[in-house]
Amino acid sequence: MAFHTRLKSETSAAHRAAEESPFVDALVSGHLPLDAYTQMLGQLHLVYLSLEDAGAAHRDNPVVRPFLDEALLRVPELEKDLRFLSGPGWLDQIDPVPATLDYTHRIRDVAYSSNAAFIAHHYIRYMGDLSGGQIIRRALERAYGFTHDGVRFYRFDAIPKVKPFKDAYRRSLDSAPLTPAERDALVAEAISSFSLNAAIFADLEAVFLTGSAN
Repeated sequence: MAFHTRLKSETSAAHRAAEESPFVDALVSGHLPLDAYTQMLGQLHLVYLSLEDAGAAHRDNPVVRPFLDEALLRVPELEKDLRFLSGPGWLDQIDPVPATLDYTHRIRDVAYSSNAAFIAHHYIRYMGDLSGGQIIRRALERAYGFTHDGVRFYRFDAIPKVKPFKDAYRRSLDSAPLTPAERDALVAEAISSFSLNAAIFADLEAVFLTGSAN
């Protein structure tokens, strides 16, 4: 079994759990105020700051380098979206939920020192953005009337053909010089990454749907 196939298979349950979010369902249906979307982007901005800083630290790492591509970088696009949605003071309006802090701390704890952990978080975020993220983008465009501004995070204009890009990424996963133990660790960290994503949605659900946030 190709490693990318194993990775997809063994993370499928965690993936489904992260996708089955009442917050995301309400958001893409247009049932939440725009501030809910803005707050979600703010959480993602903090996550991607941590991830892309780790990526910069790995730029001379031959194991990780095949996965690094400037076309994937999301921080500049998130900042454009947040500026569009919140104005020049957008940065001061980001209020991290507890799960976001857990997520960024986890990236800082493992993604610099472990090739497998970095690749796991990189895979979950960017391959997700290029896959299910595109479905979310189209739903947000319908629900909130976005065209380009506001959903730049989900747009990969520097990747004209997504399928060949994703196929090349999968080949990089298969050929990465990782030991069996490192591959096991990568799968485990990817499952953890899905759980960290789901926890952010749960915290936002508590704020915008159930009103149970402290």
